[in-house]
Amino acid sequence: EHIKRVAKYSKILALAYGLDETEASMIELASPMHDIGKIAISDDILNKPTRLTFEEFEIIKTHTQKGYEMLSVSSRPLLKMAATIAYSHHEKYDGTGYPLGLKGENIPLYGRITAIADVFDALSQDRCYKKAWHIDDILEYIKKEEGTYFDPVLVDLFFKNIDTILEIKEKYQDKN
Repeated sequence: EHIKRVAKYSKILALAYGLDETEASMIELASPMHDIGKIAISDDILNKPTRLTFEEFEIIKTHTQKGYEMLSVSSRPLLKMAATIAYSHHEKYDGTGYPLGLKGENIPLYGRITAIADVFDALSQDRCYKKAWHIDDILEYIKKEEGTYFDPVLVDLFFKNIDTILEIKEKYQDKN
């Protein structure tokens, strides 16, 4: 359900940003592929229930490059967009992200959109290595990371569309 939620959140943010329906629908289809590069990462690392070592985290970080390499061989616009998202969704607005340390609007818009959608969803769900955060703590974190992790314009649009985002979160809950 994670990929469904990220897709829906990304489309909402794309439309709110002013992208047309066609491009926003492409983001909805492309953003679920943001972590495709993780298929090249060992399950022992992906499913580790404790904190990753420095070396393990360096391996995890390679999923952005691996995803880009898998998707960028296609000439199809959807897969080109997915490649851009896979490569750039861990960049941070202040330039401290990875893999390239891109800053601000040098980070592709599709990656900036997927980043906020992905982080919101990841924090709101249980994972093998952490419990879900309380919604108030997630919203406080996103606000705190405005201009640091996240594009300030997208943070503003995220909060302007929070009711719809929360409806999606509830509608597409993980099944146990």
